Amino acid sequence: MSNSQERTRTQRRRGPMGHGMQPGEKPKNLKKSVKQLAKYMATYKIGIFVVMICAACSTVFTVAGPKILGKATTALSEGLMNKIRGTGSIDFQKIGMILLFVLVLYLCSALFSFIQGWIMTGITQKVCYRLRKEISEKINRMPMKYFESRTYGEVLSRITNDVDTLGQGLNQSITTIITSVATLVGVLIMMLSISPLMTLIALIILPISMGLIGLVMKKSQKFFRSQQEYLGHINGQVEEVYGGHMVIKAFNREEATIEEFEKTNDILYDSAWKSQFLSGMMHPIMMFVGNLGYACVALTGGLLAIRGVITIGDIQAFIQYVKNFTQPIQQIAQVINMVQSMSAASERVFEFLGEEEEVQIAEHPADIAQVTGEVSFEHVKFGYNPEQVIIHDFSAKVKPGQKIAIVGPTGAGKTTMVKLLMRFYDVNSGSIRLNDHDIRDFNRRELRDAFGMVLQDTWLFKGTIMENIRYGRLDATDEEVIAAAKAARAHHFIKTLPGGYQMELNEDASNVSQGQKQLLTIARAILADNKILILDEATSSVDTRTEIEIQKAMDNLMKGRTSFVIAHRLSTIRDADLILVMKDGDIIEQGNHEDLLAAGGFYANLYNSQFEDVVA
Repeated sequence: MSNSQERTRTQRRRGPMGHGMQPGEKPKNLKKSVKQLAKYMATYKIGIFVVMICAACSTVFTVAGPKILGKATTALSEGLMNKIRGTGSIDFQKIGMILLFVLVLYLCSALFSFIQGWIMTGITQKVCYRLRKEISEKINRMPMKYFESRTYGEVLSRITNDVDTLGQGLNQSITTIITSVATLVGVLIMMLSISPLMTLIALIILPISMGLIGLVMKKSQKFFRSQQEYLGHINGQVEEVYGGHMVIKAFNREEATIEEFEKTNDILYDSAWKSQFLSGMMHPIMMFVGNLGYACVALTGGLLAIRGVITIGDIQAFIQYVKNFTQPIQQIAQVINMVQSMSAASERVFEFLGEEEEVQIAEHPADIAQVTGEVSFEHVKFGYNPEQVIIHDFSAKVKPGQKIAIVGPTGAGKTTMVKLLMRFYDVNSGSIRLNDHDIRDFNRRELRDAFGMVLQDTWLFKGTIMENIRYGRLDATDEEVIAAAKAARAHHFIKTLPGGYQMELNEDASNVSQGQKQLLTIARAILADNKILILDEATSSVDTRTEIEIQKAMDNLMKGRTSFVIAHRLSTIRDADLILVMKDGDIIEQGNHEDLLAAGGFYANLYNSQFEDVVA
């Protein structure tokens, strides 16, 4: 195992207690996230403006309803009084016209509310689509070190949970806030037009309400942040456990895995119930304050009606307005929960979008088409962490078409050299050159097009075998794919599978054996037809007979191409033009197989140890 692999697995074992995952962590700069979100929303400012107009129209029609309805109550009460006195009767026609007019108002209000919701839903979905698209594009520009220091589930949570939470928050909170604020303003105007004294009494509840909302919000914000964080960590653990459930069972690590999951789940539970409990307190508190104000208004209105200052219809309308006045405050209190979750989710999304990127395009890029396969390492120094250098002074020169074997004990830096060659990481000092150009002079994507790779850890995706092989060169014909499979000695076993080349592989390709997976990835590399090949333990998962067949195919493939072969089984690289023997990040020996054996050094001991008889 290379240093990077060990470092990655160590970081993954740390699980949810890694960097930035302390329970009760204080929220970061939410204002900055809100500003960034506002920039995304600014693209749809016309639609948002229409939403605001619709919200205003809907509110106007809703707010006007109670006062007009109060006129019907006044007409009814006056008619009853006239009938009792014998001076007149109830004007049902007038009351009917008023009720019909109110019905039209409420229908118009519902129509504008529907239009507002329809437009806002479209805007939020477009924002979510844009964010997911930018995250997907961002992933391709991010350095390898980011993914090697985080679990897969944590990264996936940014694309799924966080964007979903953000979308739901935008869709519901923005429309609710716009409508609630418009309702508050409209209701206040109507209340003042009926009775300034009763309005003053009703307004006393406003600072009390806002104070309680601010207090609960301050207490619950850190728990919402922690809840969103640990939701991502739970996803990471679940993804990791389900991906390696066979290994967990094989080593009887079920109890330890459950224990680790429960620790994370306990923190998530703790932050979730605290945030939900605190936010859930808002509604009953606001109901109590609202009912208190409601009682005061009813008492004052009755006294004013007795004195003849206002009519019975006005009291009815005002009481309805008081209810409508407290309702938007309660809605805002409820939506604060979602706003906090949305803020925490947007913060995580924008943190991801703000991560450091690889420089993809060189200032004056060299032409990759001129590369012939000549590679030179000149005093390369590298460490994943600057203070922990693992490759101290690596130098080697490779001629075009040569087969270069890199051997050495675990952790010597073999795979690290391949990562440097592909520019997954950049050297700390020194240089790696293709022909006469530093690899940093090439655009990254063009540079990687020059390399074909077959790794020890196979990767196949859900799709047909034909599609998986064609991934090496998307414009390849079916005949070319089949020819590549034949060259990789994979054609025979493919034809024995149900469906042949059209057989569907599942998500982890567990419906074919490990050796068959390796053959398919080799066929993919053959199809890609790159100038430089990198084979990292490419035959480690196949049996000896298949390995011999693959070696024959590889020999044909590597003719005329520069090839780097990392191998533990030294018998597979005896025909290499140059063998680089690495130990502790440095080349300690180099030469061909015969010369290194004759020297009797580290390589000779390493080679002979694989053929020593085991004495019981």
